[in-house]
Amino acid sequence: MNSLFNSALKQSTAIRHDLDAFAESPGTASPALQGQISASLASFSRTIDDYAALAKSELIPEKKEKAIEREKSFRATLLDYRQQFERLRKEREETVSVTNRSELFGRRPHHAATPENPYADHALPRSSAFGSATASSSAAAGGGLSFGAGPGSYDRETHALREQSFFAQTNTQLDEFLDRGRAVLQDLGQQRDVLKNTQRRLYSVGNTLGISGDTIRRVERRAREDKGIFWCGVVVFFLFCWLVLHFLR
Repeated sequence: MNSLFNSALKQSTAIRHDLDAFAESPGTASPALQGQISASLASFSRTIDDYAALAKSELIPEKKEKAIEREKSFRATLLDYRQQFERLRKEREETVSVTNRSELFGRRPHHAATPENPYADHALPRSSAFGSATASSSAAAGGGLSFGAGPGSYDRETHALREQSFFAQTNTQLDEFLDRGRAVLQDLGQQRDVLKNTQRRLYSVGNTLGISGDTIRRVERRAREDKGIFWCGVVVFFLFCWLVLHFLR
């Protein structure tokens, strides 16, 4: 039980350190840090469950009550960590969304060499001046048709926004897959620790019952000696019978 308590304390300290690092810059935090925090929270929850199971099986009332109080404290800390992590994730998503929207709907500065309207007359080469004049005449005749800010520009911006959202969703799914892989790896490590603890307990039970390696070796050596004595007695008995029969004839 003490080993699980120490492990829970170490995990709690590590999660607190990662959350502080995440809180310093939520908008620029790496997905790897989020996955590490998520896997650490899952591992911390499993450790608390194991500690609670051992606390229920404790026979001494004082230790049992103390373990239950520690379990409640750990669960409150875990709930606080999860709420803080969710809040930081929402802040990061909002920051990334605002940044992407600003990049998509932003405009070029007035002093830039590239015009706002890529189809403006001065953007065309000199060799197509006649075509530009003809297009201008046609636009004037058609009621002032313009390529500047028509519906097509908004369609392109909407398509770009959808594409950006698709990439963001894809990155989120990849992060979730990485989190699941880390969780599986943590589960395997926890299972290995459980098996090792079970093996230690079996050895402890064996030592408690007096079944040690020296005792087993002594029993085996005594069994070999007894077997040798038995076969030697069989040989001596048959030899004695042969001698009796030989001399009585």
